[in-house]
Amino acid sequence: MTRQVATLALALTLTVASGAAHAQEPAPPAGDTAAARERWEKLSPARREALRAKWKAFQALPPEKQAEAKERLARLRALPPERRVELIERYEAFRRLPEREQRQLQERFHRFKEMSPERRAQLRKAMGEILRAPPRERERYMQNLRRWRELSPEERNRARERWRQRRGP
Repeated sequence: MTRQVATLALALTLTVASGAAHAQEPAPPAGDTAAARERWEKLSPARREALRAKWKAFQALPPEKQAEAKERLARLRALPPERRVELIERYEAFRRLPEREQRQLQERFHRFKEMSPERRAQLRKAMGEILRAPPRERERYMQNLRRWRELSPEERNRARERWRQRRGP
């Protein structure tokens, strides 16, 4: 349930911000109702209905979740336009994934958030090294990762133990 609420809040945040981000313009001032009305009038009926549905879902959230979503929107709007566009494009790419893959990514992200700050820093460093690696080395890493995922839990434990023995104390 919490993951669904977070996904809904993120969707609402990115949906509301996407118009300004795609236009490479900063969001209009909060009190600028004329500009908001003009943007609303330019939307297709289908887009308006989708936004109404998201607004209703937002209103159904508990106040603390609404506050979280508003804070995320404020942080998104504070980003430079290029960064907003990048985030929205990533989110849209995520939404195009099959539902099963979306769930897997959400689960992995949830596990990542539960890690200690030290372990998260290690993973970020390792990912940075992989991304900066030459294509051949990256492909070798990806092949190893695919093989690792195919192993049973027992096989993984044996592989970990062999690795620890080679590495030493």
